[in-house]
Amino acid sequence: MPRLLAALLTVAAAAALAVGAALGIVALLYATPEQPNTPLITYETAGRER
Repeated sequence: MPRLLAALLTVAAAAALAVGAALGIVALLYATPEQPNTPLITYETAGRER
C-alpha cells in the first residue's frame, strides 16, 4: 500500500507541475514586450530634389 500511495502522489505532483508549467508558458506568450515606437525606415520628403 505505501508504494501505491507514493506512486499516486508522484503522479499527482507531476500533473500539477505540468499544468503549472503550461499555464506559465501561456502567460509568457500573452505578455506584450515593450517596444519602441520608432520606424525602422524613414523617408525624407522635405527639402530634397533630384
